[in-house]
Amino acid sequence: MKENTFAHRGTTVVLAFFLAVSASSYAQDKVQSMDENGAPIFQVDPFWPGPLPDRWSMQQVTGIYVDHMDIVWFLNRPNGAEGDEIGGEENPNRMACCVKGPEVVAMDQDANVVHAWGDAEHHPRWPRSLQTVIADRDGYVWVGGLAPGDSILKFTRDGEFVWDFDHRPPEGGRPEEDNTATEVLDQKGRFQLDQQAREIYILSWKRVLVYDMDTGEFKRGWGGHGMPLSEITNDPIPSYEWNGTRPPEEANFVPALHFIEISNDGLVYVGERGQNRMQVFQKDGTWVRDIYVAEGTPAERLGPTQCGGVGTRKELPPCGTMYKMVISKDPEQKFLYVADTANSSVWIVDRQSGETLGSFGGNGRYAGQLHWINAIATDSDGNIYTGEVEHAKRIQKFVPVLQ
Repeated sequence: MKENTFAHRGTTVVLAFFLAVSASSYAQDKVQSMDENGAPIFQVDPFWPGPLPDRWSMQQVTGIYVDHMDIVWFLNRPNGAEGDEIGGEENPNRMACCVKGPEVVAMDQDANVVHAWGDAEHHPRWPRSLQTVIADRDGYVWVGGLAPGDSILKFTRDGEFVWDFDHRPPEGGRPEEDNTATEVLDQKGRFQLDQQAREIYILSWKRVLVYDMDTGEFKRGWGGHGMPLSEITNDPIPSYEWNGTRPPEEANFVPALHFIEISNDGLVYVGERGQNRMQVFQKDGTWVRDIYVAEGTPAERLGPTQCGGVGTRKELPPCGTMYKMVISKDPEQKFLYVADTANSSVWIVDRQSGETLGSFGGNGRYAGQLHWINAIATDSDGNIYTGEVEHAKRIQKFVPVLQ
């Protein structure tokens, strides 16, 4: 096996260009290699997943979720499809490749597609700006989007519609920010399930809202550092002048809130792209701590005149480090893996101390590099899956290096 090894912010990533060896092929007594800072080491599998079947094009991967059977679910959002990516849809075919594929795709560990469905014709309220997919233990798949008319839809694994969370604003409208409102929500696409408690956690404006995941009934909610909904400001968070240090402290959540994850020991992690910060809570909203990652990076709080975005302001780099996060699946859930678009990296954070141990990635489109990472997941073998948007439009698999 020919390898090219390089160090990136304290963590070594091994790029296996000719043969990627998965962790499951090692002897059972092998353990994951760690670097000098205690960060686990990963190598990219450059051949996973390979081309999609039936000439489907890979589009913006805005969400990835690995279920309890290690099936990898991902969203294949076609909003930025370019002509040479879908030019094969004409009859007769204008080109050999490609056509728009289903927008929800599930693969097994060998990258065989086992489920694929969903698009604007699949359901009359299909999300126009896909963001999150979650496959639960009961055999259902939850899909949510961020457009004003989008909500959270529940399907069977084969794509049969089951339930609509709704809570949409009136058709064509976008409500003004009111952080006490719980019936009509502007955005619902960033959410998480607590399947044991039968609850759904939703990020909306500057708060976390919790609903019954079977009835849609509101149960509780809180703002930054656990403040009551009535105390959350409806005004924009003031911008700041970047000087290479962390943004000024702010009691409120600083949008955009971009992920919510729940650990096995009952802690809730909320990522603030506007502040380069994770706030950690108990499930009742009691604040536990703040965790900053790459805190000196320009945060989205700088505002639209200084930060780039997907499809707009391409002359400006993106801001903010908290795009997505996943918690490792070892029994202690030792690590938080933070997907950071601004630095094109996955940061490895010790969950107990909040210390950043290292990272892997680096800006680029070669195997092992990252460009506009916007999704991350992990499976029971410790493999990490990343999804990229903008023009990268791909999934990568990083496998543990064992010794």
